[in-house]
Amino acid sequence: MTLLPAATEIVCALGLRDRLAGRSHCCDFPADVAALPALTRARVEARQRSGALDAEVRRVREQALPLYDLDAARLSMLAPDVVVTQEACAVCAVSYAQVEDSLRRASVPARIVSLAPARLADVVEDVRRVALACGVRERGDVLATSLRARLLAAGRPSSTRPRIALVEWLDPLMLAGHWVPEAVEAAGGAYVGPAPGEPSPYVSWEALAELRPDAVVVAPCGFDLERTRREADPFEARLRGLAPRLLLMDGNAHWNRPGPRLVDAVEALAGWLRQPSPVLTA
Repeated sequence: MTLLPAATEIVCALGLRDRLAGRSHCCDFPADVAALPALTRARVEARQRSGALDAEVRRVREQALPLYDLDAARLSMLAPDVVVTQEACAVCAVSYAQVEDSLRRASVPARIVSLAPARLADVVEDVRRVALACGVRERGDVLATSLRARLLAAGRPSSTRPRIALVEWLDPLMLAGHWVPEAVEAAGGAYVGPAPGEPSPYVSWEALAELRPDAVVVAPCGFDLERTRREADPFEARLRGLAPRLLLMDGNAHWNRPGPRLVDAVEALAGWLRQPSPVLTA
């Protein structure tokens, strides 16, 4: 059972889709996982605009309430052998503590694999950890080796690296941290946000401008490309004023999920950086 999208993608990339018993409500790739029972639901309305959604999340957290509900009855009924959850972000998915408590209450002796990647190497190593827990160690070694090779090949060597800022949220403004700085470096850029492994910080528009990026990538957490375009539209003038180049990307499918498709994002960014055109690309 997987309770965050990155975990679902890892399990399926390991060829274990047929063993999945359940998923989180956010798990949507591969597409056929939608047929699996969802064990979580959000307490906030995710379709709100960025500013309203951020305010709602803050309100729930100030009340010391969980952002997600976990269906303990369904968890007990499915009785998984392995549950893959996370400890990296209190906002992104159901918490480790919730999963542990629910399993204990349901008397389900499942093995919990909790993912908490901070650096790019952690993302790749988590593939091996999940594979080991699921009894397919060799598959994990093969997949991890392939992902590392693709990361090494993504960004071509260059004496000059464009300065890149990756925006993880627009209202209020937030720069991406954790594994993103090293992922941008792997694509051939020089990251101008937080240091590798550091949390994603809120910043002002003025502070972002002072970083003097050559290109700004906008990939809000949890938003697909269509929604990213809608959310970025009111800020277009400000975004274009930050750097000569602007790129909108599907953060939900790539940058925000520490799984195999993060490497797809690195390769996509590397290809865009090699293009001379300064125009908006999506």
